Amino acid sequence: MTGGWSTPGCEFARTPATVTMGRHELPATPPDLEAVMARLDAGGRAEHAGSYAGLEVDQANVRAIVHRVPDAAFDDFVRQVAGETCVVVRDARHSLRELATWHDRLVGDLPGWTAHGVAISTVAARHDGAGVEVGAPDVERVRRELLERYGSAAPLIFVTEGPVRPLPS
Repeated sequence: MTGGWSTPGCEFARTPATVTMGRHELPATPPDLEAVMARLDAGGRAEHAGSYAGLEVDQANVRAIVHRVPDAAFDDFVRQVAGETCVVVRDARHSLRELATWHDRLVGDLPGWTAHGVAISTVAARHDGAGVEVGAPDVERVRRELLERYGSAAPLIFVTEGPVRPLPS
């Protein structure tokens, strides 16, 4: 899915922010952009849950990227909140609310999958609204089993992922 737009703040030059940690200079999010992102995330989750998919920061270009299922009311909200900051709005296939439901269902089913001998390493809703990533060592088996159970319309993305191993203490 492609499409989207950007706020007027993207038309102006923006200087990337940095923070010094010891002898290292690291990218940082400017306070005004951080505040806008916090308002977008809170409002997206609370008032526009059917549209809002997620948010990311592009520190190098001093902009926020909002992923959403197209919706005029949410777009108006973004324009209102953005002020003079740069916010890029991109289309998403699924809202965070929809993906969270799928995520929770998959996590709840993990004991059953494990008992059935289906090894799933990770389950995570993607911030871009593309789907729920399911990581597994035998990705083809997991794809076959999950699509058989949940149907081909389930918003699942399968990736090869080994088992999660805790770091030694």
